[in-house]
Amino acid sequence: MSAATVFSLASSTAMAGWLLLILAPRWGALIAFIRLGLIGALSLTYAVLVFVYFFRIEGGGFGSIAEVRALFMSDPVLVAGWVHYLAFDLFIGTFIAVEADKRGWNRVLQAPILVATFMFGPLGLLLFYLTRATEAALTFRKV
Repeated sequence: MSAATVFSLASSTAMAGWLLLILAPRWGALIAFIRLGLIGALSLTYAVLVFVYFFRIEGGGFGSIAEVRALFMSDPVLVAGWVHYLAFDLFIGTFIAVEADKRGWNRVLQAPILVATFMFGPLGLLLFYLTRATEAALTFRKV
């Protein structure tokens, strides 16, 4: 299977997960499906790509920007990096959604945080933490 095909399938899988997470009712079975099924499939894809291609890249590694650049010059390793982002961002998205539901946050409040997590990963997580801190500060002031 070509790197472009794996890229496309992984991207579609992640998009399906995000649409379910943002738009569908958050039943326990749905969260389990996203976590175990979709994120699991993305993680397995990542593992296969890394084990098959990572160690074949001459000069590749994580010790310098030049080594990372060498890794990402390989399409399969570049796709592995992309799948890594997809899997972890969706994992964090499920964490945020479940925690926000536990706190009783309206889905209208959750949606922009989840979209930010989908698009910009750590920025969405930061928004979640800031919103949670603001909620805690407001709750503390009421006491």
